[in-house]
Amino acid sequence: MPKKIALVSACLLGLPARYDGSEKKCDTLLALRDEYILVPVCPEQIGGLATPRNPAEIVGAKVFDRQKNDLTSNFQQGAEAVLTLAKIIEPDIIILKERSPSCGVKKIYDGSFTGKTIDSSGITTRLLKKYYKVISEEDLG
Repeated sequence: MPKKIALVSACLLGLPARYDGSEKKCDTLLALRDEYILVPVCPEQIGGLATPRNPAEIVGAKVFDRQKNDLTSNFQQGAEAVLTLAKIIEPDIIILKERSPSCGVKKIYDGSFTGKTIDSSGITTRLLKKYYKVISEEDLG
């Protein structure tokens, strides 16, 4: 029987894709590799942002970095590219990084750059949820 497919935030697989060039390897997620083909994505990189890059947060309907540069178009381009990939590979599950301005599923930072979170989703997750079930690494139990 062929393996299932999981579309996954690249940083959760140990790839240095986060804004600061680090990763957030999730051993619980990596344990799924016997059952799933794990396909890494980083919407922010796909949207044209460098790694490392300045931290970014959603403020209203836009995304800004700490220096107040508007990155909304990069985030939207990345989200649309990830959706295109998802439509091609038809993943059985999508697992994204909680609190990310792209990938946050239930929580994101509030836009104040103070570490406070709010109940909301990142740009990519909002788009993907229209077509797929999306969970975060924190939902893996």
